[in-house]
Amino acid sequence: MPEEPSENISGGTSGGGRETAFDPADPETATRAEVVVDRLGERYWRKAYGGQGGFECLVRTILSQNTSDKASQPAHDELMAQYGGGDLAESLAAADREGIVEAIRSGGLYNQKSKLIQGVAEDVLADFGSEADFDRYVREEVPATVRDRLLEMKGVGPKTADCVLLFAGGRGGVFPVDTHVHRIARRIGLAPADADHEGVRAALERDIPDEKCGFGHTAMIQFGREFCTARKPACLDGPEACPMADVCDMVGVDAAAQAVTDPAAADD
Repeated sequence: MPEEPSENISGGTSGGGRETAFDPADPETATRAEVVVDRLGERYWRKAYGGQGGFECLVRTILSQNTSDKASQPAHDELMAQYGGGDLAESLAAADREGIVEAIRSGGLYNQKSKLIQGVAEDVLADFGSEADFDRYVREEVPATVRDRLLEMKGVGPKTADCVLLFAGGRGGVFPVDTHVHRIARRIGLAPADADHEGVRAALERDIPDEKCGFGHTAMIQFGREFCTARKPACLDGPEACPMADVCDMVGVDAAAQAVTDPAAADD
């Protein structure tokens, strides 16, 4: 079984989760979504998440938006090297914007992200007083309340908020939906073909036990990178090329025609 990548997928070595045993469900009684997640867990990893600082996780996830893990991880590391070590929110709120720009330049979109990062730092200090108090809020407050508050912050969308709840708060029943999860869940048939990100999240969180949502998220991302890519999924080479072919509806994939469309555009 491969090791989980150290890049942003789960927060790197500072918060990459802990190996945990989960009982596989009975395929005869489980939902299809749980069966799929169990299969992914057999191939990749089964972990429980939580333990990252809430504010650092928020900053890390903002840095990961619209860029690759390999680009955003060095940007995060440099930002922490320059501004970490004390109250990160306080340091970033007081920083010269150009200093933040230079620290995160390697991650791309540095002008936009520097403003967002400084903005959430100021927001956290104004509402919570310190990084530690915000971290405590993320861990202890009702998850729906935390999610709603995070979504009020400029630059924080549903996926970012859910990543903070999962990787920092360690909350069960949270299945963040990024582009990989959005594509795969609809392609396999675990969510309606025309579902938006929130629709996919609702379907997965409904059908997957709380304790399996975390590793379901990270393992599904890895599966998307290795097999179920957007333009050339492995199943175009035949069912034997994909380890999940027997549980997949292949919505939007026509292997005979070697054609791939978004599930929402697929013929009924």
